[in-house]
Amino acid sequence: MLVLTRKQNEGIIIGDDIVVTVLDIEKDKIRLGIQAPRNIRVIREELLVEIKEENRLAVQSDYNPLDLMMSQLADKNGSGEHADSDSDSDIACDDNDSDIEK
Repeated sequence: MLVLTRKQNEGIIIGDDIVVTVLDIEKDKIRLGIQAPRNIRVIREELLVEIKEENRLAVQSDYNPLDLMMSQLADKNGSGEHADSDSDSDIACDDNDSDIEK
C-alpha cells in the first residue's frame, strides 16, 4: 500500500485520468473529491461490503420470485376455470328452466 501525506486542496493522480483531491479536513474526517471517467466505478468500501453480503444472503435464500409468480398464476387460472364452469352450469339451469316453462 502506498501511503501519502496530502494537505487541503492537494491531490494525487492515478493512471492518466483519475484525480483524487483533499477538499476539506475536519477533526477525524476528510472530504475527498474524485474525478474519474464515467466508466470507472467509484464506491465506498463499506457500501461494497454491504452489497456483497446482501447478495450472499439472497443466493442462500429459499425465496424464488419466479416460483411465486408461477404459483400465483396457477392459482388464478385454477379459480378462473372453476368460475367459468359455475357460470356454465347456471346457464344450463336457465336453459332447463325455460324448457320446463314451455
